[in-house]
Amino acid sequence: MGILPHHSPLLTLLNFGIISVKVKGNEEYFTVAGGIAEVQPDQVTVLADAAENVKELDEERAIKAQERAEARLKEMISEDTDRYLKTMTALKKSNLRLQAIKKYRNEFKSKI
Repeated sequence: MGILPHHSPLLTLLNFGIISVKVKGNEEYFTVAGGIAEVQPDQVTVLADAAENVKELDEERAIKAQERAEARLKEMISEDTDRYLKTMTALKKSNLRLQAIKKYRNEFKSKI
């Protein structure tokens, strides 16, 4: 969804994904893991459960987190629902970080 100036008021839930923020011609990208966004004609407020600037993501750390989550899933007992959900969230976050790094890395390098 794109939000332009003077957008109609809106309140929406956020899922796992990437948001871009443009301010005075500069564009920044953030990974977001849930939350809400409120849109007013002259302001957008994002209250995210977790958010990270894509520029600050560490690819090696994200790969290790992904590997740990995948290993935990293989060893997991199916009846442990809480642990399963936490592990799936960790896996989604690491996959999102890696997706953001791959998608936007060239864009950052071209601006340097």
